[in-house]
Amino acid sequence: MSTQEYRHIVRIVGNDIPGERKIVVGLTQIKGIGHNFATAILDTLKIDTNSNIGNLTEFNVEAIEKLITNPVKGNFPVWFLNRRKDIETGANLHLLTSDIPFTLRNDIERERITASWRGYRHLSGLKVRGQRTRTSGRKSGAVGVAKGGMAAPAKKGGAAAPAAAPAAAPAAPTAEKKE
Repeated sequence: MSTQEYRHIVRIVGNDIPGERKIVVGLTQIKGIGHNFATAILDTLKIDTNSNIGNLTEFNVEAIEKLITNPVKGNFPVWFLNRRKDIETGANLHLLTSDIPFTLRNDIERERITASWRGYRHLSGLKVRGQRTRTSGRKSGAVGVAKGGMAAPAKKGGAAAPAAAPAAAPAAPTAEKKE
């Protein structure tokens, strides 16, 4: 390591990671890689988990990228991947970075198009996986009486809006000086 030059920024799978970070923490900055996956990668490659990511050699960085992009060839178990039995390809995949939200949007759109029950729930913004909705899941739009805001304007030639004050209300007694 003494001959290796310290790098302040290391680029792994299109992500810039600061060199002062620990390797496990630095790898978890890549979307799709959690703490367990990062630890498993470093254990497979026999890299010290306590060293900084800026001390990695170019060979180690390439080995980490190769293992991240194709964990099946690194003999990771299938249950460790985040996309098993992909609908389109049938392959076991591990999605990274921008592939995750893209695939999620495509899955939800496919559910909507097929008019499945899950698609209807997604379309309505309700819970999809059978959770209770009687008392929870109330973050979406409010139902009921809206508070605040301005009253509806009065129509010309018609009755005033129901929220408007009555026109012939008796005046409150005021303390006026009589001359």
